[in-house]
Amino acid sequence: MSVMGYVPGVYDMFHVGHLNILRRAREGCDELVVGAVTDEVVQRTKGKLPVVPLAERMEILSSMAIVDRVVADDCTSDKLPMWERLRFDVLFKGDDWKDTPKGDQLEASMAAVGARVVYFPYTRGTSSTLLRQLITAHG
Repeated sequence: MSVMGYVPGVYDMFHVGHLNILRRAREGCDELVVGAVTDEVVQRTKGKLPVVPLAERMEILSSMAIVDRVVADDCTSDKLPMWERLRFDVLFKGDDWKDTPKGDQLEASMAAVGARVVYFPYTRGTSSTLLRQLITAHG
């Protein structure tokens, strides 16, 4: 039986942390679907637009050999609507969600439909937020 994995994320200013999670996710499934969170959802949840627009983020992700498909993810932390569209078997997330209320809710909603949540270590020291701060400070 083929295992479909799903990795949602903003993937703004693509960096090694993004690459690490995609590589790890690729190892845990037969088909890797990446969900690029829409600009509107990022604005609503983080209070700012991504530096790189959705279409460009999706193009970057689509160009990667380890990625089978890229979709626009218009959901907030509730990934049940994305599961209903894709029917993935496992959702991969950075461990910054582990043992948090939103992580617990994600795990419960995925378990209810038979999907697993697998956490990977968050790449410390590299993030789009830090890159944005550096750009702003030196801009």
